Amino acid sequence: MDSTADNSSINPNNNRCVILGCGGHGRVVLDILRQTGDIELAGFVDSNREMTGRHIDGLEVLGTPDDLPRLRNELGITQAIVAVGYNGVRRNFAEQLSVQGFELISAIHPSANIASTATIGRNTVIAAGALVCAHCQIGDSVILNTGSIVDHESVVGTASHVCPGARIAGRVVIESGGFVGIGSTVIQCLRVGCEAVIGAGAVVISDVPSMATVVGVPARVVKGIEKQAVMQAWMLPEFTRVAPDGREVAVNQAR
Repeated sequence: MDSTADNSSINPNNNRCVILGCGGHGRVVLDILRQTGDIELAGFVDSNREMTGRHIDGLEVLGTPDDLPRLRNELGITQAIVAVGYNGVRRNFAEQLSVQGFELISAIHPSANIASTATIGRNTVIAAGALVCAHCQIGDSVILNTGSIVDHESVVGTASHVCPGARIAGRVVIESGGFVGIGSTVIQCLRVGCEAVIGAGAVVISDVPSMATVVGVPARVVKGIEKQAVMQAWMLPEFTRVAPDGREVAVNQAR
């Protein structure tokens, strides 16, 4: 299959895939999908309008995410994958695509080793040499980067990123939005809280609180939300009210 073929020859009845994001991670996803060989690629879309019309590794940038309804009709695009490194942005785009009716696919490198009892979510990228062991649960919109290890019965929550060479031991839980830095280690049976960040090369030997950043050997907290009530309020949805001067002001439900 030639993914760089002229769009005028496209059969709109075919299932075709778009990659959202044409940066470095987008190039990795493109390479993985080409190596699997079973996905027909339509092109990239990217939030930067100036990228439209350019070719990234031979694949055209077709437009921005706002153009997807048009591109879907014109090019027969029914599938999508979000290739954005930032966890929250990746999760939000995935939600938008799902609402629009796109089938979210995953990109799994042929050299990745995934146990038959592991479960893999949608819109997940598993890069070259990654290892996912028995009875692991990998959520939607997760990145398991090059050479990372997720050992038995571990859970990696939605929109988390396990960086290259990171090692997660057995029965670890990485909650939603977690970031496990390059070359870091998490020992067995620990919990890494929602949106927590583990620095590069850190060795985690105790639970990591939600929203905390830990670094070092052994890992220690260098940044976090000290008051639990503050963390809970931060996680609630925000609403707006109109101030006396006419400005819209964010109002949290907890206040």
